[in-house]
Amino acid sequence: MLALQGFYDGKTIQPLEKIHARKNQRLIITVLDEFIQETAAETKQTTARGSLSKYASPDLQQQEKSAWEKAVVEKYGNA
Repeated sequence: MLALQGFYDGKTIQPLEKIHARKNQRLIITVLDEFIQETAAETKQTTARGSLSKYASPDLQQQEKSAWEKAVVEKYGNA
């Protein structure tokens, strides 16, 4: 038997450790009378796009739109 720590986020059970279990393996889940401290970072789910948006440069966005085409022309020339 293996004991793991985790928490319930209101929708699903979130393990705090890697689970080494096989598909359809039975589990015993024990609910404790203890609570973990929530932080704003834990409760707010962000996507990679959202977390990287702070690094976006509006000045470079126009160059990014044609970067692929320019790279192909530089490597293979105009066909």
